Amino acid sequence: MQPDQGTTVLHFLLPILENEIATNRRIIAAVPANKADYKPDDRSMSALELCWHIAAAETFFASAITTGAFPTPGKMPETIKTPQDVVAWYDGEVRNNLPKFKALTGEQCVKVLQSPIGALPVIAFLNIMINHSVHHRGQLSAYLRPMGAKVPSIYGFSRDDKEAMQAAGKA
Repeated sequence: MQPDQGTTVLHFLLPILENEIATNRRIIAAVPANKADYKPDDRSMSALELCWHIAAAETFFASAITTGAFPTPGKMPETIKTPQDVVAWYDGEVRNNLPKFKALTGEQCVKVLQSPIGALPVIAFLNIMINHSVHHRGQLSAYLRPMGAKVPSIYGFSRDDKEAMQAAGKA
């Protein structure tokens, strides 16, 4: 892959990333604090653990993408007690990392990075990061209704959005 191709892929992925970040934030924020321990099965992560996994994994990938090396995964800080705490932490990480993504050069995008899943160009890890978040966000969104929460829009209006608009006489 040539640097100009890396830049093209980056410019393609950045608006997708920004949309997915906003969607991740809405889904994490929709988790009721008093239901953060909900899990659909004993083998599943709790809602709070899944919220943290989405935010922390993005930061893990962001570090690798912007520095060229994968960090040691960290544990959830003891200060994170609610999904809203995760949102606040995530917001800070996004404010820190998004400008770094936007500043990547074509050369940085095509540099091959060693990882636990093999050697790939850095830009491939941006795509993997997006896909990873979407996958786990889908899991978390499936937790919402059983917890008694509303499902926010993901790709277009959700049924809960439509019902709220109908109830308000706007549909």
